[in-house]
Amino acid sequence: MSLLRRFTPRGRRTLVAVTLAAVVAGGTGGWAAGSTQEAVTGPAPGAAAWRADHWLGKRLPDPATATPAQVARFFAALSETQRQELAARHPLTVGNLDGAPVALRYRANALALAAERDRQTARADDPAGTLQDHQEARRLAARYAELLRPGRQILAFDPRGRGQVAEVFGDLAAARRTSVFVPGSDIDLSSSDRARDPYGTPSGMAKSLRARMAAEAPGVPTAAIAWTGYTTPVGLGPDAATGRLAEAGAPRLARFLEGLAAVGVRAPALLCHSYGTVVCAQAVPLLEPGRIADLIVFGSPGMRTDSVAALHTTARVWAAKDASDWIGNVPNVEFLGLGHGTDPTDPEFGARRVPARTAEGHTGYLAPGTDSLRNFADIALGRYDRVR
Repeated sequence: MSLLRRFTPRGRRTLVAVTLAAVVAGGTGGWAAGSTQEAVTGPAPGAAAWRADHWLGKRLPDPATATPAQVARFFAALSETQRQELAARHPLTVGNLDGAPVALRYRANALALAAERDRQTARADDPAGTLQDHQEARRLAARYAELLRPGRQILAFDPRGRGQVAEVFGDLAAARRTSVFVPGSDIDLSSSDRARDPYGTPSGMAKSLRARMAAEAPGVPTAAIAWTGYTTPVGLGPDAATGRLAEAGAPRLARFLEGLAAVGVRAPALLCHSYGTVVCAQAVPLLEPGRIADLIVFGSPGMRTDSVAALHTTARVWAAKDASDWIGNVPNVEFLGLGHGTDPTDPEFGARRVPARTAEGHTGYLAPGTDSLRNFADIALGRYDRVR
């Protein structure tokens, strides 16, 4: 009996697929094309100073352990003067504290960005630094200056590692329909929005969806959040093939969504792209029921789960994949920690299939004029009967 005959039919398919994936990766240098990333976890810098601050005469909520609901209650009991003083004293902590008032987080993050811009500007002229140090400092200072432009609403900012950021488009307090975008690989603070391939970025996706929703329902106030709040894989290396970074990022996403609920934001549609779908699959079971209205996954390599039921969510689950998306060539298996399992668009997975016939490759699902954009807008607006 050959080795393959010792496996069940499904086991044989898995073994063949994994072997094929290994051959392809080895033949193209696929695993070597990406570098291993160190996941950023825990509170933003400054948490120790926050914990030690007794200015109010009482203990401040611990950024690592206090729930967003507890944080919201804490700030609700303060005067506006006290809130503003805390933001000025601890901008990085307040700016990233899920459950803190939205407008206060905008101001705190503006202060934190300005401080980081000034620090990098000084570093760019530091005679002790190398030419590479100076170039990197100028790049970061310019990026921070971009995020400080008038009108930008930064809901989270963490300069550690490759940097993390969450940006809001629209009036979050007034919105009747809110969407949150979770990106996949190669996205960080510097690439969360960009001129090249804009619809492959969370900011480009968010702005495109809001524009479509405004065209479809001009009287409905909407907001969209581009959430780059976890360490994403770089390239097609081992990070992209495993769930390690998703497992580190999922609690951050769950806490962020709980924080939206704590400040009164209506349950959003959660739109997850590529490796971001792996993060969302890990985060959704951590949420209280009703925290999200819809879960839309697109361009997914798999979600490391076999079915919608395994997500343990009350949200409607939707899945889209267009025929031109290269992700369709990735084997939908999970073996010895590699791969992400069942394709969410597979009927056996149980998601509602969203047509994406005119989407443009892996990063063009939100491109204007595509059927996927139109369908995503209808879902986000709650017009489910129009999805076709």
